[in-house]
Amino acid sequence: MKNNKKMPVFKHFNPMKLREKYSANSPVKTSNSSFWMGDDFGRRTSIFDDWGDEEVKKPSVDTIALASYRRSISNFVNIVTGKNNIRVTFKSGEDSYTDGKKVVISSNIKEKNFDSTVGLALHEGSHILLSDFEFLKNLTGGFVIDNETILKAEKKGYDKKAVLNHLKMLLNYVEDRRIDYYIFKNSPGYKGYYHSMYKTYFHSTVIDKALKSDEYTSNDWNSYLFRIINLTNENRNLKAVVDLDKIYNLLFVENHPSTIKDTKSAFKIAVGIYHIILDNLKDGIEETNEYGEVSNKPASESKSEENSEGGSGSGEGESKELSDEEFEGLKKAVEGGEVGRGHGSGSDIVLTEAQKKQLEKAFDKQKDFVEGKTKKTKLAKKWANEIQSVEESGMRLTDVGGKELGEYNYNTDSYSKGMAKCVVIDRITDGLLENELCEALVKNYYGSEGQGAVIAEGMRLGIMLGKKLKVRNESRDTKWTRKDSGRIDKRLIAELGFGNERVFSTTFTDSYADAHLHISIDASGSMSGDKWDNTIKSTVAICKAASMIEGLTVEVSVRYTTYNRGRSRNSEMPAILIAYDSRKNKIAHVKKYFKYLRTCGTTPEGLCYQAIMNKISEGSNDKESYFLNFSDGMPMFSNESIRYYHDTAIKHTRKMMKEIRGKGVKVLSYFIGGEYERQSNMEDFKRMYGKDAKFIDVTSVGAVSKTMNKKFLAK
Repeated sequence: MKNNKKMPVFKHFNPMKLREKYSANSPVKTSNSSFWMGDDFGRRTSIFDDWGDEEVKKPSVDTIALASYRRSISNFVNIVTGKNNIRVTFKSGEDSYTDGKKVVISSNIKEKNFDSTVGLALHEGSHILLSDFEFLKNLTGGFVIDNETILKAEKKGYDKKAVLNHLKMLLNYVEDRRIDYYIFKNSPGYKGYYHSMYKTYFHSTVIDKALKSDEYTSNDWNSYLFRIINLTNENRNLKAVVDLDKIYNLLFVENHPSTIKDTKSAFKIAVGIYHIILDNLKDGIEETNEYGEVSNKPASESKSEENSEGGSGSGEGESKELSDEEFEGLKKAVEGGEVGRGHGSGSDIVLTEAQKKQLEKAFDKQKDFVEGKTKKTKLAKKWANEIQSVEESGMRLTDVGGKELGEYNYNTDSYSKGMAKCVVIDRITDGLLENELCEALVKNYYGSEGQGAVIAEGMRLGIMLGKKLKVRNESRDTKWTRKDSGRIDKRLIAELGFGNERVFSTTFTDSYADAHLHISIDASGSMSGDKWDNTIKSTVAICKAASMIEGLTVEVSVRYTTYNRGRSRNSEMPAILIAYDSRKNKIAHVKKYFKYLRTCGTTPEGLCYQAIMNKISEGSNDKESYFLNFSDGMPMFSNESIRYYHDTAIKHTRKMMKEIRGKGVKVLSYFIGGEYERQSNMEDFKRMYGKDAKFIDVTSVGAVSKTMNKKFLAK
């Protein structure tokens, strides 16, 4: 594919330049989506080519990735179609299709087939935008087929059902070309995804080889259909069957897909193509099954007389069965001009019996695609529920870290990227809890009953704390008299007659500004036991107190580490869960879910802050914003991509705190731990969180209220 720097931008997003970098012709052997999906991105060349999949160990379903893919694909579809109400969904055991309202795609999507799946979704979504579904319904009922066509087909041995089947197939092919060219013209940046789709469903070694051979060169329905479906393949042979060149001219010259206005116009062209085919079929030579279908018979089994003049080239010693490697070598020689294309009757290329069987399967898949019957691997109900839960919770992956965190690797003589994926969960849902998708939220947690008592105590303490902080609800009015402007003071009206014009008064109201508090809790393994109970108790108390105070909202996040599902344990990731948001949740939410919160993993500190930086500071624009941290010590985290500990992690966490303060957020940090931990870590703790970092007894309402008052009661 050639670069085109003048490609127009389409609706604020044009992936063309990035796509060119990762196109099939690029020396960089990755996909069109590599630029945003990571460097370990690979894909299979074609569904028709045998890559020995049975030998590949299939990993578990990555529900986070699937949900992310669905959201991305949905966004693409909405951008291309200009509609924001087209749903993209997975279905267990369903074919890919569109019903005019939603797009149903493969549930077996992975990185390797993401591009082709995007192309398929865009293709189906474009049908919603451009296809006339009412006309298609009438076609299915046979109401739009003229008698001339029916009578002509009957002479060839086809009943009305077979004619309907044939015309539906031809219309689908023409309509597909029409809507695809529309996207090419109006959204050129997405061409790469369409080409990937074509490569998956239409281009393969066996198809290329068959197009150059004498397979499907008889003047019968299957031969014409095979050749028509593959007219966009560069290996097409317009002399393979009689008048195939006329069909090509009718569709791509006289009526180019980019000029076809609507589905009705596409149908007229399909009828024209059908008449050309019927004109070249013998009367009553083909038998159909109950569905109006003709069995696949390659030309080698039944070659027509019309196409055999001049010799078929199949005589002994004249043809050669080529291996795939030999065929690719011949193909390159043809493309280089060293060998003629041989696009006449009597090809030198002969398929082996194994290749013929492979070809038959490939052709069936092509027909399924044209008919909208692309077969999909079933998605187990368990995974379907998980995907739904992932999406409902807003679970997603985001990049964190930076070059400054990269370490030198002596084995590779290079520095690591210093980047990691962080799991962000926007909200707690029943599905998140029931499907056990969050290690820090476990329903069958053995300590959940005891933690219920902790929650209850936190609520009691919260009422006490709320009373101490209720001063924020109060306001003080100060009246200033004898002013030049304002409201007239009735008591001073009598002085007007004595030349005093300063008879106005002004009242000033002194009150507290609205405020937002983000509480971040360290849920690493070292916080277990009394530390965790006391932290949860204090957090619950603050949430309860805030619910009693006007203009004060609270958000609680829990940071921990998790493992990427279906991958090695060396793929540990930082994770952060938004456990409560008083702007969206009632205080009953705390009572219901906080008893299931637990500790797990290591301490990714600044990496988690980085992942939700915008969320932490979102209240700083129109209100006072505070950040409160609960932690028991030093950050520590590592996986295959990053080493996050000691001075490196301390500096990064301090950097994140600096960014938070730079956004106008006031920072307060509580150190949770014993006296020994305090002495050994407090200096580094203050390096990270600043001079306001405190070592306090979080179970003491007096201690908590005293430190919070310094922040919250400042006007």
